[in-house]
Amino acid sequence: MKENIILFDLDGTLIDSTDAIVSTFMHSFKEMNYNFEGNEEDIKSLIGYPLDIMYQDLGIEKNLVWDFVASYKNRYRQISTKQTLLLDNAFEAVQLASKIARVSVVTTKTRLYTIPLLDHFQIGKYFEIVTGRENVENPKPHPEPILVTLDQMNYDENIHKAWMIGDTKLDLIAAEAANIDSIAVLCGYGKEDELKEFTENISNTALDAVKFIELNS
Repeated sequence: MKENIILFDLDGTLIDSTDAIVSTFMHSFKEMNYNFEGNEEDIKSLIGYPLDIMYQDLGIEKNLVWDFVASYKNRYRQISTKQTLLLDNAFEAVQLASKIARVSVVTTKTRLYTIPLLDHFQIGKYFEIVTGRENVENPKPHPEPILVTLDQMNYDENIHKAWMIGDTKLDLIAAEAANIDSIAVLCGYGKEDELKEFTENISNTALDAVKFIELNS
C-alpha cells in the first residue's frame, strides 16, 4: 500500500478569508485614489489568483500593479487574523489528514501571511511544507507549486499516492498537470459545475475530502 501525501489549498479550502481580502482590496483602491467601478463579487471571483493578476483583471494598469500590491500587503498583515475564519471541520480535516498521510500546504498567498494564519488557528504544526507565492516562479494553475512541494517531500510515485484538495479550478488544473489526483471542495470560491470539468471527485468540505482519501487508500 502506498503512503498518502495530501496537499491542501488554503483560501476557501481551510479558511474563509473573504472579508479580509475584499476589505483590503477596497482599502487599497481608496488609498491609491482609484475609482473602482466593480463590486465585491468581481473581487471574490478572482480569489485564488496571485494579487498582481487580480489587480490587472480589476482594471489596474500593469505598470501600477505592484504599487497596489504593496498597499494591499501593508493593510492585510494588520487585519488578516482578525478578519479570517477557520472553515467548519477544517481543524478536524487537518488532524485526520495528519493521521493517514503526510500533509503540506500549497497556496498562492505568501508564506509571510500564511504561516501566521496557520499558527493562529493552531494547525501549522501539522504541515511539513508550506509553499507560497514567493517560493515559485509560476503560481497555480501551473504545476510548479505542487511539484516544488512534492520534491521537498521526496515524493516517489512508486511509494507515494499524492492528492491535491482545493476549491478552485486552479488547484485542479495544477494537480492534473503535476500528474496527481485531486478533490474539489464546495466550501470555497469555485462553482460545482466548473469544478466538475476538472475532477470527478467532489466533496462538500475538506473533512469530507480527507475521509474520501481514507476510504480509497
